[in-house]
Formats: sequence, C-alpha cells, structure tokens
Amino acid sequence: QDEEKWDFVLVSDIHEVGSEKEIKRKKFLDELSKKGFTIKKIEDKKLFYGVRAPKQIFQKYQGLLRKPDNRLQNPNVHQDIPVTTRIRIVNFILQNTTTPDLEKLHDLMKKKVFEATFPLHKKEEAREFLKEKWARWRGIFCQQPIEKIRCYFGEKVALYFAWLGWYTCLLGIAAAVGTVVFVAGITVFSSSQVSKEICEASNTIMCPLCDQKCSFWLLSDTCTYAKVTHMIDNEGTVLFAMFMAIWATVFLELWKRQRATVVTNWDLNRWDEEEEELAMELINNLQHEPQQYQHSYFRSTIILLLVLLMIAVLIGIAHALVIYRVIAMALFTQSNFTFLREQANMMAVMTGAVLHYITIVIMTKVNRRVALYLCDLEKPRTFSQRENNFTVKIFTFQFFTNFSSLIYIAFFLGRINGHPGNYVRIAGKWRLEECHPSGCITDLFIQMAIIMLLKQTISNVMEYLIPWIAHKLRKKQQRPKKRHMILGEEEEAEDPCKRQWLSNYQLNEVNIFSLFDEFLEMVIQYSFTTIFVAAFPLAPLLAFCNNLFEIRLDAIKMMRLCRRMVPRKANDIGIWLHVLEAIGILAVIGNGLVIAITSDFIPMQVYKYTYSPCMTENNTGVDCLTGYINHSLSTFRIQDFEPYTNGEPGLALTGLCCRYRDYRNADDYSYTVQFWHIFAARLAFLILFEHVALCVKLIAAWYVPDVPQSVKNQLLDRKHSNLREELRWVMPQKV
Repeated sequence: QDEEKWDFVLVSDIHEVGSEKEIKRKKFLDELSKKGFTIKKIEDKKLFYGVRAPKQIFQKYQGLLRKPDNRLQNPNVHQDIPVTTRIRIVNFILQNTTTPDLEKLHDLMKKKVFEATFPLHKKEEAREFLKEKWARWRGIFCQQPIEKIRCYFGEKVALYFAWLGWYTCLLGIAAAVGTVVFVAGITVFSSSQVSKEICEASNTIMCPLCDQKCSFWLLSDTCTYAKVTHMIDNEGTVLFAMFMAIWATVFLELWKRQRATVVTNWDLNRWDEEEEELAMELINNLQHEPQQYQHSYFRSTIILLLVLLMIAVLIGIAHALVIYRVIAMALFTQSNFTFLREQANMMAVMTGAVLHYITIVIMTKVNRRVALYLCDLEKPRTFSQRENNFTVKIFTFQFFTNFSSLIYIAFFLGRINGHPGNYVRIAGKWRLEECHPSGCITDLFIQMAIIMLLKQTISNVMEYLIPWIAHKLRKKQQRPKKRHMILGEEEEAEDPCKRQWLSNYQLNEVNIFSLFDEFLEMVIQYSFTTIFVAAFPLAPLLAFCNNLFEIRLDAIKMMRLCRRMVPRKANDIGIWLHVLEAIGILAVIGNGLVIAITSDFIPMQVYKYTYSPCMTENNTGVDCLTGYINHSLSTFRIQDFEPYTNGEPGLALTGLCCRYRDYRNADDYSYTVQFWHIFAARLAFLILFEHVALCVKLIAAWYVPDVPQSVKNQLLDRKHSNLREELRWVMPQKV
C-alpha cells in the first residue's frame, strides 16, 4: 500500500514521439530520476506522471532543520514527516529542478510541455473529517477545526481561516452596535426639528437643479429625503464612528494574542522562513549559492513613478464617473418621463454606483496584471518578498479603485460646484452636481449600500458558481476511455491510481495566488466596514452576514471543487497585518472627515450654540435647532442667472428670489461670517476627533498585550527545561 503513495502528479498532452515537447518532457523526468524520484506513468486522454520523492530527501530536511534542543539526541532517529511538509519539499524540488537546457518546470508549463502539476487529495483522516464537519453549509455557526485544517492544508491556510473566524466573531459586536445606531435613527425618523422644517417649508422656493427644463421647486417636496438623511446623520453616528476606530485597534490587538497562542501550540515561534528556504535549496542542489540581497535606487524610482502613474489613471477613472453622473443628471432632467425628471438626482446616483461596481470588477483584473509586471521589474530575492511587494501594490491600486469615487462623493460633491449665477461647469456646458439642502451623506449611504450589496452578492455567487460549473464541465469532458471487450478477453483490472489521479485532475486549478485572492477580498471588505462607516452604519452587519457564508464557501471550494493547495508554512499572516493597521489609521481619518465635512453635524452644532433662539433670545421653550434650515440657505436674485439658464417658470412667478444651500451674502454672493465660523469649527473638530481617536487607539494597543501571559510562561518553561537538558549533557558524568 505504501508503494502507491504518490506526492505529486504531472499532467501532459500526448505528444508525438521525437517531437520537441516530448524530448523536453523526457529530459525533465530524467533529472527527477537522477535525484532518486520514483515515477509512474498512466495513459488516458492525457499522460499522467506520478512522482514520489526518496526518503533521503526528507531525512536531510529533518537533519538540517532539527531544533537546537534536539541536536544532542540520537541523530539517527527520524520521525515521520507531516504530509504537508512532504508536499512542500517535493513542490520546491519540482519547481527548482533544471533540465540540461536550463529550463525549469515553470518554463516547461509555459511551453505547454506539461499542462498541470498538483498534489493529491487523498483519503486521509483529516480530509474526511473536514469534508464532513467543516465544508458543509450546515456548519455555518460551528467553530472551525483549525488544527485539522493545518494538518491538511498547512499553516498559511489555517492562519487565514483562524483570522477570518476571529474577524467575523468580533464583527458580530460591531454589527450589533451598528444595527442599534441605525434602528435608533429610524425611531427619530420624523421627530427631527431639521426634517420638520424642511417638510413645512412650503413657501421656500429653491433654485433650479439644472439649466434646461428644470423648474423652481419647493423645499417641502423633498420631505422624505430629509427624513432619510437625518436617520443616517445624527449624534449616534458620531459615537459609532469613534467606536469603530477603537474596535479596529482592539480587533487587531486581540488577533495578535490569538495568533501568538495558535503559533505557540504549533511550536513555530522560532521558525525562520529564510533558513527553511536555504535548507531546501541545499537539499535540491548541494552546489547552490544563495542569491544575495540587492537594492537599486534607480529601479525603485522607476517603480515609484509607474505606481504614481497607475494611481493617476485610477483617479482619472473616478473623474470619468463624476462626469458620467453630471451628464446623466442633465439627460434625466430633460427626459420625457416624469418619473425620471423628478428623480433625476437619485437615478444618477444609483446608475453611477452600478457603473462604479462594474469598473471595480474590470480594474481588479487590470490592477493584478500591472502589479505583477511591477513585481517582475523589482526582481525580488525570494517568493515571500515577491508576495509582500505584490500585496502592497495590489492593495494600493484596489484601494483607489474602490474608494476614489466614494472620496469624491464624501468630500467634494456639492463643495466645488460654485453657486447660482456662477456655476462650475464641465467643458463649459454641464453643471456639477449639488447636495440636497439636508446634506450629502445620503448620496454616500446609497453608493456604499449598492457597492457592498453588489460585491457581496454577485461576487460571492460567481465565486461559487464559476468553479462549480467548471468542475462539472471538466468532469463531463474527461470521462475515462471505455475499452471495447474482445470476445474471450479477460477484463483488465483498472489501476487504482488512475481513478484517483483523474478525479483530482478534473477539479479546478489552484495557483499561488488562490489564498491571496481570499485575503485581498476580506481586507477590501474590512476597509469598507471601517473607513466610511459613519455614513453607512449597516456596513458591519452586511460584512458579518457575508463572512458567515464566506468561511463555508471557501471551505467547500478548497475541499470539493479545487485541487489541493500546496501547503505553505507561516507563523503569522505576514504583511497583511501592516495593511490592516494602515486601514485602522485611514478609518480614523476617513470617519473624522465624514463627520466634519460630509455630515451636517458641525453646522448644526455651530448654529445650536451660536445663532439659535436658545442663545440669542434665551428662549429655552423651543428646540434649539429651530430656524436652522432658513439659516443654512442663501438667497439668489433671479435676474442674476446666467443667460443660458432656461428653467421652466413654474413657481418663479411668486417671487423674485430663490434659495440655495450655502453661506453667501445676498448682495455680492461672497462668503458670510457664518461660513468661516463653520469652517473653523469643522477643522477644530477634525483635529480633535483624530487626536482623541488615535490616542485611544494607542492606549488600547498598550493596554492589550500582544502575547498572553500564559504563552509567555509556556515559552519560558520550554526554554528552561531545554537548557537543563543541555546542561546534563555538557556536565561531565560522575564516575
């Protein structure tokens, strides 16, 4: 039975005898044979080569990487090597075996000499357990068997699921708080003084929202919109934004503790990736010389310039989305359909959000190619270094792809559009969009809601359906050939390996970035959950629900739909931790800016404590926000409109002035004192919020130790017992 345990399978098309591909394949397999590999060939519609490494390779590995405390023990004792380590070593040797033509497996696969290479899903105890208990939808609320995942997929995959499980668990708390804040907003849906004033403002005539076919309108027409805005934009949102800034820090600190506990149980604290790589290089080739560390300032400058160019392109795409919204708004307002005319702004926002989602899907593919190209230019020394460089670049590009449009809506929409009589225009023709008199935060809420819902529904459905359909199609195409029986011929027994190798080949291909893609998806989601959470308190709830399915979805994909991943050793989640810490800081800045700039929280507070009836008339019997809407609207004389503003007269007959959202004087349209007062208050709040939030983050980081005391004591006891054992060997034996 032991003879039939194969480490890897190489798949090739059946090439003509004597063809270049056949010769290259033979040379590669000969090199493996020289290294002592056993090779078994099975022919079907394709050629399958099973390879098994000799025991000496694993004995060398154990000898080189034996722990210092075990060095004094019997050097001839070799314990069984874990299957994950075995696969990792064999994969390394396969990838680094060079033919006489100086070609490696990677080059041969590019030239279609080999079509695929993969380790096998075997009937191991861990696999059966994971298939039954973990890769099932019914286990959605059950704890994950991290130890079993590690035994089957290696430490890197196990740490991903440990992190994802921990993140989802703590998301539950944030989701609960966010839902409470949102529900609290719904309860005050109709009771806000500001929305009451908007609903009662049946005499307030507003300036037209576009140049052609737009009539003057009554402020009271947008009563429902105002109520929805106040549902999102209230005092609870400010507290929730502060809570999420602290939550992000506490989550990371608690994850560091969790990771320390897990890694100590795996005995990986002193594991060194570089040492392991050097050991495998020497096992593969005793004459190997390590590649030296290199750094070129010229190359770094070129890469930096190319990264900045790519970011400029992504910002340009965000500009294109802005232009789309402006033109869509103009076209919708000129539409013959009454509904489109009346809901022009809402339609422009919603179609803009869908278009933004489509650009995210397309640019994700482009960003990957660009990031890989830039990594090739950098010429990193090791795979690990290459992965880190790639992570930083792809995350930067994805961040701008996902957030540049949101940044415009949050911080620029309605602030750079000028005022009636002097609008800022695109190509001198189309006016930039304006905010509703009750604020811009609802636009940001709609954009966030649409993108998050589309990303989490369509993306997840595609993530599951595409591999499932591909697996079914491959299974159909690759049915084994049935031999026609000749009369009297005995049926030949089928090789037991054949069925196993074929069934593994029919599964979907995995590559070195399969796990990376899962991490990137979750980190982008984490960004949505924390950075603009002040505008969308339901973000943690959506993320929490998504992740419950995501864990099982990834499990089913890995166990049932995809070939076995090559296990990788790791003792942390690598550079992703630094990325998450950077997002934590961006979350503080982002939420501070949303409250200070996007939200109407600051103008309301300035009015409440400076200009309200409570302050000026000492009148305590009225709501302190009485008169806020009238105070926040400026007056414009209709005769000062630009010549090509041809609004429908509608309500214009009842007066010679219209109102618009801004703080400007009625005579020369310059900014009023109140504008500068609010501007100073916004700035002061931003500085205060960010400093307080960052201080609380630092205190939380200090208060929660990275490594639990029990783990520290465990390591201390281990070191102590090892030293005592060593001392016993060093001390001369008593006669």
